Amino acid sequence: MQLSASELILNADSSIYHLNVLPEDLAHTVIVVGDQNRVPLVSKYFDTLELEKGKREFITHTGTLNGMRISVVSTGIGTDNIDIVMNELDALVNIDFKTRAIKENKTSLDIIRIGTSGGIQPDIELDSFVLSEYAIGFDNVLHFYESEHIQYPEMQLAFIDHTDWSVYKSIPYVVESDLQLTEKLRSGRVILGFTGTNTGFYGPQGRRLRLLLEDNDLNSKISSFEYQGRKITNMEMETSAIYGLAKLMGHRAASMNCILANRITGEFSKDPAKTIDALIRYTLEKLTS
Repeated sequence: MQLSASELILNADSSIYHLNVLPEDLAHTVIVVGDQNRVPLVSKYFDTLELEKGKREFITHTGTLNGMRISVVSTGIGTDNIDIVMNELDALVNIDFKTRAIKENKTSLDIIRIGTSGGIQPDIELDSFVLSEYAIGFDNVLHFYESEHIQYPEMQLAFIDHTDWSVYKSIPYVVESDLQLTEKLRSGRVILGFTGTNTGFYGPQGRRLRLLLEDNDLNSKISSFEYQGRKITNMEMETSAIYGLAKLMGHRAASMNCILANRITGEFSKDPAKTIDALIRYTLEKLTS
């Protein structure tokens, strides 16, 4: 089947529409970061840098470190952007841009998020690292795809009951990281976590500035939720969609989070740049060792 021009959108140079890169520009190990200014903070550690491209908030650097070819791609904030990035990363390796046909032999990417996050348990220390074993998505992206077979409905229903989740909100979904990639990245330095992915930074994460919240107790409900010994450790805005779409597409995904805030204690890191740099160096070392 040939994909139409409105489904697979290419630029004049045959690069993919939003990311603005060609299939040969992308490595099979891809680090994704939310902030476009974080891309050079990762690529500065490469031994070689062969590519720098960008369009809108999507910046891509590709190079090598210790003999491994790696791409770093900025996604922007939120699962809506993740839907764009994950589909276009997959298209770059699994669709023939000349024939507009899906390739018979599929390529699996390793996709690793390096991001910032807020702890939702009082014992999650500032500047610690959380490797997301599971993610629960409060967004709606995955529900637009046939995805029930990769979800954990019993855990989801338990969360809905525990939090008295409003029917006006998206139904939460739970997805798992890739076990092999998680094993490669884990060590005694990191906490294995259960990450909540929010649809916004303020109200959806229980922050109150001038607007009233629908549920003033939501964060405490999230913090007190427990299912078969698992508690939600931290909150951010991308992991659930990365995990869900990666599983549906046959890619391997993991999410590394540095904890800059603790939402229960109200604390914030005194040197966030140092913590982010430490997580970048840790992740690169684990990937290339």
